[in-house]
Amino acid sequence: ENLTVRRQVEGVRNIILNNPRRRNALSLSMLQSLREDLLHDVKSKDLRVIIISAEGPVFCSGHDLKELSSEDDVKHHSQVFEMCAEVMTLIQKLPVPVIAKVNGLATAAGCQLVASCDIAVASEKSQFATPGVNIGLFCSTPAVALGRSLPRKVALEMLFTGEPLSAQEALVHRLVSNVVPEDKLEEETMKISQKICESSKSVLALGKATFYRQMAQDLDTAYKMTTQVMVDNLTLRDGQEGIEAFIQKRKPVWSH
Repeated sequence: ENLTVRRQVEGVRNIILNNPRRRNALSLSMLQSLREDLLHDVKSKDLRVIIISAEGPVFCSGHDLKELSSEDDVKHHSQVFEMCAEVMTLIQKLPVPVIAKVNGLATAAGCQLVASCDIAVASEKSQFATPGVNIGLFCSTPAVALGRSLPRKVALEMLFTGEPLSAQEALVHRLVSNVVPEDKLEEETMKISQKICESSKSVLALGKATFYRQMAQDLDTAYKMTTQVMVDNLTLRDGQEGIEAFIQKRKPVWSH
């Protein structure tokens, strides 16, 4: 039975975490499966956006603690955390936007997964927590993604107490971009995806890569770098096409 299910329709790839019995834990094999689904044919013109969702009441419970018990050796533990970091950073390196579609609980590395996506849409019943501290394993790697999406004091309260944020709190503190009733989750996520599909893949790929680069820079450096990127963007075929279409009052025809 597959740990993840991958379906792609009209530019939208759905990756579904599919191990509800184990609360969609990020075991090494789950991480490998997720990595494979993210990277599959990622340069193809047909892929425009990726949605990550899950089966069952828990979106993702984080690492599989059975893999982290002392029976397993240090080498295996390193492998699990390294693969996890690779998948989390990969999401931001992909040329297409990645949306987390959360319906349920996201804890520890599962919360890290949500924080690592470009956009996150959550149902009202969703909750987010980093409860590692309660079992003596502080969520230090989830904290990397959390500390970069949430205000520091909110992130630290979550990390120190393990207490969950409600969907509404997650929205207020910017961990998710959108909260909707459960029966509107699919519709809202598809609305965003379809909007993304109307744009040029090459332009979006350039924009996404540039966004994450400039966020890590100081203001002057960021403007210097993005000024050059705007100039480069105009040399893209789709950059020229978009401007011509606008002037001619017609719909652009992207080459991607």
